[in-house]
Amino acid sequence: MAVGILAAAGCGGGDKPIGSASSNPSSSTSSGGSTGQFKKGGVVTIANVGGQTWPCQFNPFNPSVNGVAGGFVYEPLVFVNVLKSGATTPMLASAFTWSPTKDSIDFTIRDGVKWSDGQPFSADDVVYTFNLMKQQPALDLYALWTGAGLTSVTAAGNKVTMKFKAPAEPYFFNFANQVNIVPKHIWSTGEAASKPATWADPKPVGTGPFTVESCSSNNITYAANGSYWQPGKPYLSKVQYPAYLDNNPANLDLASGKAQWGGQYIPNIDKFYKSKSPENNYWFPPTANVALVPNLDPSHKVTSNLAVRQAIAYALDREQISKIGESGYQPAANQTGVVTPTFDKYFDKDALTAAGYDKPNPEKAKQLLASAGYSSSNPLKLNVISVTGYTDWDASLAVVKQQLAAVGIELTTQDLQQQSYNQKLYTGDYDLAYSSLSGGPSPYYELRQLLYSKNTAPIGKQANSNYSRYINPDVDKLFDQYASADPDTQVKLIKQISGYMIKDVPLIPTTESVDWYQYNTKDIEGWPTQDNPYAQPAPYNIPDAGQVLANLYSKSAQN
Repeated sequence: MAVGILAAAGCGGGDKPIGSASSNPSSSTSSGGSTGQFKKGGVVTIANVGGQTWPCQFNPFNPSVNGVAGGFVYEPLVFVNVLKSGATTPMLASAFTWSPTKDSIDFTIRDGVKWSDGQPFSADDVVYTFNLMKQQPALDLYALWTGAGLTSVTAAGNKVTMKFKAPAEPYFFNFANQVNIVPKHIWSTGEAASKPATWADPKPVGTGPFTVESCSSNNITYAANGSYWQPGKPYLSKVQYPAYLDNNPANLDLASGKAQWGGQYIPNIDKFYKSKSPENNYWFPPTANVALVPNLDPSHKVTSNLAVRQAIAYALDREQISKIGESGYQPAANQTGVVTPTFDKYFDKDALTAAGYDKPNPEKAKQLLASAGYSSSNPLKLNVISVTGYTDWDASLAVVKQQLAAVGIELTTQDLQQQSYNQKLYTGDYDLAYSSLSGGPSPYYELRQLLYSKNTAPIGKQANSNYSRYINPDVDKLFDQYASADPDTQVKLIKQISGYMIKDVPLIPTTESVDWYQYNTKDIEGWPTQDNPYAQPAPYNIPDAGQVLANLYSKSAQN
């Protein structure tokens, strides 16, 4: 499977933690990958299963399509590397400085940057982007104005100042790294201005390393941005992004070398892929969760019943789901929602064990279902939506179905095209959904997306990321305290939040989501590796994809 929903970011290998001031890097190392200037030329083809044909929309505020826009065409102010403890690399902002109380931040906007249509980029574009998110809450995917306490974004010359109601350092990952800056001269007119959340943006104008040369339902062709602000970059001349409806043809293209950059599950990867060529490589860093997402709205009487959710959580043998559904490549998850070993210091193993979620407990599941009125003569029937073509999700859900059947739950899987799946997920038109979001430099970022009430919406309206419609004021308060807390207290707050994952079961993690990442070095070099993790390596991560694409180069083009 490939994650394309609100894909999070990584960064360009700087060595500064989030919140430190940054300086302007040298052009040859600003993304932390390749360290020299290379001749231009070469093409990379991406094999990443989207479960749909391309709609040829590139709206960076639309979570259904922003995975083909962010990083490729649009860029953030700063790049934050999830795989290097939040190390920062300046992008459209050449520097930033926090106020001593961390409730205000100044960005120095980079000089000499042009939009791909030749118009100059300026601080006004940054201010326009953030104020548009205030005016149109559907665009505020990270609840910056409504939840993070953002009060104003203003410009004076090449300085942009963001002010917050309270200390806001943890939100840096979201507002500096995950918000794509858009051109005011494009977005302030026509359909972009009247319908910014739904505008297709078919010919996007950005500052990124590539532009959209052409798009059909079957393929997107990106061409190098000839006026890109990083001198000499990008080195590649084109990027081809075919649409795949299923993992199998994508996997065949990767194994044969027809595609060089992959982002999905390949069963028996050593035999099927690695053995086919010494240039075929892979690496799967774990970063977030794959989970069953129950609909908690009272209109969904079954999944909003705590006993039912607890029964599902107790019934699951996550080790088996990992082993059979994901070939062990994705580790088993746990009910706290904290990814281990990546974030071990936040993991409350004792609380997990005390609640009995450290191992499957089918008998407990049966007791809970009986208390909710279900039995062999009155079985519980549930439907789970998934994405067609995600063969590992299909395999995992087959295991889930068997395990739930053993306790008296009849589960039916409904595979949907990505757009139909997204529509149901976002608007709450489902009982259970199989889903995964990207994370961040700590568990806080994923959990805030999933559990913070200001990231949800009433049934029928589009939720930004809290698709389960979980609303708990006590949990909201814990998230709101995080920004001003010291590091030790932040760990305690995450443990408290994960305690509500155990208590309320607002979602049910099954496996830990990894960055599915395959790469071929026959002609293309400059890839992120375990030894040089300058960005999250999967092609569906944004804005990381732009970091990778700006660093890749063709060996044959150097001759």
